[in-house]
Amino acid sequence: MLFFFLGKMQLHADNRIELTDFNSMADFILLPLQHTKLNIHLIFGIDNMKKIVVMGMALCTALAFSSCKSSESAYKKAYEKAKQQELAEASAAAEAPVEAPAVEAAPAPAPVVSTAPVREEKVELVSGDGLKAYSVVCGSFGVKANADGLKSKLDGDGYNAKVVYNAERNMYRVVVESFDTRDEAARARDAFKAKYPTREDFQGAWLLYRVY
Repeated sequence: MLFFFLGKMQLHADNRIELTDFNSMADFILLPLQHTKLNIHLIFGIDNMKKIVVMGMALCTALAFSSCKSSESAYKKAYEKAKQQELAEASAAAEAPVEAPAVEAAPAPAPVVSTAPVREEKVELVSGDGLKAYSVVCGSFGVKANADGLKSKLDGDGYNAKVVYNAERNMYRVVVESFDTRDEAARARDAFKAKYPTREDFQGAWLLYRVY
C-alpha cells in the first residue's frame, strides 16, 4: 500500500510520527470556502507500521506458496495425462495387425526349346502303330527280321515300338517312341539312354523327323 502525505514529518520521543501542513482540522474542512492554510495531523505508531509490514510479508508468502502449489498440481496433472496418452498409443500399436510383405509370384519359367539334332527322313511305317512327327530311333538294320527282333524286345520292356522303312537308304529304323514335338522326343531319348546305361547301341539313340 502507498500513502501520500502533503506536509512536514516529525518523529517524537514517544515513537509518534507527525505530519503537519495545516493550522487546524476546521481549516481543512472549510478549505473550499476559505482561502487559508490547511493543517492535517496524521499520526501513526511505529509499532503499528511494523505490524502492517509483517502482515504484508506474510500475505505475499502465502500467495507465493499457493501459486507454487497450483503450479505443481497443474504439472502433475499434465504429466499424468501425457503418461495415459503414451500408454494408449502403445496399446493401439500392439493391437494393430501386422501386414505381411507382399510376395511377388515367381515368373513362369520360359519354355525350353530343345537344340537336340534331328535327322529328317522320308519313311513309312511297316510295323506297329502311332507314328508321329518326331521319333526316337534306337537301331537301324538292313534286314527287316533284325529290326522286328529288337522291336519285340522293346515291347517286352513296356514300350510301344515301331519299325519304319527308308526306301532311299534301304534301311529299317526301330522307333522306341514317337511324339508331336521335338522337346518331348528329346526328353524321351534322354530317359531311354539313362535306362540302359550299359547298352552302347542304345546310347547312340537319335531323333528322326518324318518328312513327306
